Amino acid sequence: MKEARYYTRLENQAVLCRLCPHGCRIEDGRRGICGVRINKAGMLICETYNRICSGNIDPIEKKPLYHFFPGKNIFSIGSIGCNFSCAFCQNYEISQARIDTFQQLKTYPPEDIAALAQKTRLNIGVAYTFNEPTVWFEYMFDCCRQVHEKGMKNVMVTNGFINPEPLAELLPVMDAFNVDLKAFRDDFYRKQSKGSLQPVLDTIKTIAQSGKHVEITNLVIPTLNDDPHIFSQMCKWIADEIGKTTPLHISRYFPKHEMTLPATPPQTLEKLYDIAEKHLTYVYLGNFYLPDKGNDTLCAGCGKVLISRYRYDVEINGLNLDGTCRHCEKLSTIHHKMPI
Repeated sequence: MKEARYYTRLENQAVLCRLCPHGCRIEDGRRGICGVRINKAGMLICETYNRICSGNIDPIEKKPLYHFFPGKNIFSIGSIGCNFSCAFCQNYEISQARIDTFQQLKTYPPEDIAALAQKTRLNIGVAYTFNEPTVWFEYMFDCCRQVHEKGMKNVMVTNGFINPEPLAELLPVMDAFNVDLKAFRDDFYRKQSKGSLQPVLDTIKTIAQSGKHVEITNLVIPTLNDDPHIFSQMCKWIADEIGKTTPLHISRYFPKHEMTLPATPPQTLEKLYDIAEKHLTYVYLGNFYLPDKGNDTLCAGCGKVLISRYRYDVEINGLNLDGTCRHCEKLSTIHHKMPI
């Protein structure tokens, strides 16, 4: 455990957490919405500092990141807790867990995480993922500094629900983000995730304006966020505000946690894919495989295949080390040449 950052002491030993837009007022002995930041006698404590529940070597494509050192591995770590409560959460066993009832946490100081990452072949660094890493901000930040000192990269897989001040502190030590844009309607966020849309949009814009690499994932849930008109508005917003070359991952939903709606029909994903392609250069399909679309990365100049994929098997066929196309020399948005 460690004293948390970004909180204000209030009267009667209460505190105000300023890490995310919820702005939880937390009384002595109580936790915030995330479930892992507790008030102990007027001091806000991050209960999961040094504690992870999972550490795996993954293909970078699994995050998913398709334009950030494709074909490489990344050491992925996660803990427990989340500042959302999504009815459809795929990792609810850890995201909704509490430290006093979860028995599988293991202790790894930040220097140990960096050392483990450095030992792994073809590994570019560390991904903070599985649950929402914002809620273990202090641990993630300290790990990021250790990883950078070893010349490796940091990746955050996030719901984007974080306040501007901690995000600004995080940006210099983070290299790439995948942000889960769950829908393009605020009522979806409020009903299904117990959050709100605008802070997520602000986070995405701030990341893009900082020059850090960003990709976006949209999990398509039947009847809840699959309206073609609203989906088109979302794609247009990404193109206009972040850039046409921002990779978008359209992901298939399957019933999980409290959500019992049937899985997303393949025809819905194909329809939304075709809509997205009208606005964005790079569109991909996740949790669903079509042999002729949504997998390979094509050159925006000549249309030739730069990277071919079959699930997590990757072949870099048409890309020079400097990120240009081998056929027409057009510069892509793909980070390819290893900096380490």
